[in-house]
Amino acid sequence: MNQFRVKKRPTGAVVTLARLGHPDVVTATGGALKVVTGASEPGFNPLDLLYSSLAACLALSARIAASSMGLLDRFERVTVHVSGQKADEEPSRIIRFDIRIAIEGDFDGQTRAAIAHAAEDICTVSNTLKGDAEFVMSIAD
Repeated sequence: MNQFRVKKRPTGAVVTLARLGHPDVVTATGGALKVVTGASEPGFNPLDLLYSSLAACLALSARIAASSMGLLDRFERVTVHVSGQKADEEPSRIIRFDIRIAIEGDFDGQTRAAIAHAAEDICTVSNTLKGDAEFVMSIAD
């Protein structure tokens, strides 16, 4: 597999939630959003953010893959749709991610598949979700 140069940038997020209202998310890079809690409220809920993170990472990784394969000049656009299935039993979790990736450009099916599979290998989010990342929690005083 090709090695990619990754530019380091701050990562992380802080969420604040008061007794009433919505969670506020602020990222280490200055991003901010409110998380919705009602099923009919427009906006991002926590699962939307999870699916969005995976979709965005795969899309960016597809462009990186096309570039590393020397195909970026033929790459027009990628669209990634991610949904999933929640488990019926406890603990609450996603048991399957359904991913549809549409790569537009002057490519045959085999090349599209190669870009898509390379994107999955490159994507930090997909690699993390498939792995066994350790959770280290500390409780503030």
